[in-house]
Amino acid sequence: MQAYELTIAAAADSLQRGELSALELTRSVLERIEAVDARVGAYLTMDREGALAQARQADDQRAAGEATALTGIPLSIKDVICTRGLRTTCGSRLLDNFIPPYDAAVMERLRQAGAVILGKTNMDEFAMGSSTENSGFHATRNPWDLECIPGGSSGGSAAAVAADMCLGSLGSDTGGSIRQPASHCGIVGLKPTYGRVSRYGLVAFASSLDQIGPLGKTVRDCALLLNAISGHDGRDSTSAVQPVPDFTDLNSDGLKGMRVGLPVEYHAAEGLHPDVRQAVAAAVKTVEGLGAETVEISLPHTEYGVAAYYIIAPSEASSNLARYDGVRFGVRSRDHAGMIDMFRRTRSAGFGAEVQRRIILGTYALSAGYYDAYYGKASQVRTRIVEDFARAFERCDVILSPVAPSPAFAIGEKTDDPLTMYLSDVFTLCANLAGIPGISVPCGFSSAGRPIGLQIMGRHFDESRLLQTAYQFEQATDFHTRKPGL
Repeated sequence: MQAYELTIAAAADSLQRGELSALELTRSVLERIEAVDARVGAYLTMDREGALAQARQADDQRAAGEATALTGIPLSIKDVICTRGLRTTCGSRLLDNFIPPYDAAVMERLRQAGAVILGKTNMDEFAMGSSTENSGFHATRNPWDLECIPGGSSGGSAAAVAADMCLGSLGSDTGGSIRQPASHCGIVGLKPTYGRVSRYGLVAFASSLDQIGPLGKTVRDCALLLNAISGHDGRDSTSAVQPVPDFTDLNSDGLKGMRVGLPVEYHAAEGLHPDVRQAVAAAVKTVEGLGAETVEISLPHTEYGVAAYYIIAPSEASSNLARYDGVRFGVRSRDHAGMIDMFRRTRSAGFGAEVQRRIILGTYALSAGYYDAYYGKASQVRTRIVEDFARAFERCDVILSPVAPSPAFAIGEKTDDPLTMYLSDVFTLCANLAGIPGISVPCGFSSAGRPIGLQIMGRHFDESRLLQTAYQFEQATDFHTRKPGL
């Protein structure tokens, strides 16, 4: 096995035993990136020299007895998270030249832990998309099938992990943007409870929905990353004051006594691909075989989730993206006739079609005379969805469902049909509206050999149970051990 193929947990053990140095591990991953990323396109910005310097420092920390579980571990970061001194574009031409003067809170924590930051990964522009085709720079391809999308908006992060171009990554999830690409790329992706991880330094798409989370090769790897980035941060007014348990405490005797909810609205949904339906049904059987009791539940307002989400998220985006005007930072149009014309030309040239579409939709929904009919009504639906989950968790401990309606689809297949593209998040976005945690874990493959993920959702701040459930399922299957043939 090559060093770049290691999981975070396995690499940490090798580093601790002295079988491998952080410098050797980092060089191995950098060589892997050079060998395959020209075909995948997972990265937007690389920091080769910075990564090697961090690796040397990590080896010095370990020699001094100051190592943590992440010391010397090479990671990638979605390009929507601010990194001091390292270009942060949000996948947009508008921020092509933006270099943040500060680190996001999660970056501060990773650096304190001694992690090695390889570079920034590709994404749908300002996290608006489900395929990474909306990047202002290039599309990312799925390592399992280079003609297919990797999912989005954290598609670059998912592809990098799946192709062994990092040992783990951080992404952001607004409506499924960690879980859906994790499913399509055959890896594990976790959206924590809203407020579990500080959003300070996360460039905002929809502030009431966005949450940073880990992507890894295994459940334990995601737990290790979540340990490092969780905790209250006074700079984020939505950061929760909650204790942070050791999420790597995954040992338990199967799932005996656990109640697992199966929402009829998800499992019997129209348009669910037969391969996904079959893989998820088999996963349910596996969970039952581990001792869990399955119960049918209902989340009756699920059918309104997509409509509510695509009012709330664009409305918040239209407000958050108003700051990108060419004045304070980012690229500025040089051909203009006055300040207002400069605003218009900068935003027209800098924002891609999907971002412009959502800004227009959000501005309309918030405009005088329409606020109550659109944003106000969507907020009421959101409350109903929160209540649906609260009632469901009175009957079960976790909820199982598909992650996406289909396996990864072909590049270009849905770019001309935004409404069909939006339905890619139909099974994931309600967790964001409710603020609950959710995880995607590999549960099978389609007839064409494309990965399929199982979604597990849990109560607020119950990531421990979520990770334990996912871990037990992972240990009972071998889907997470399979690799794309790059």
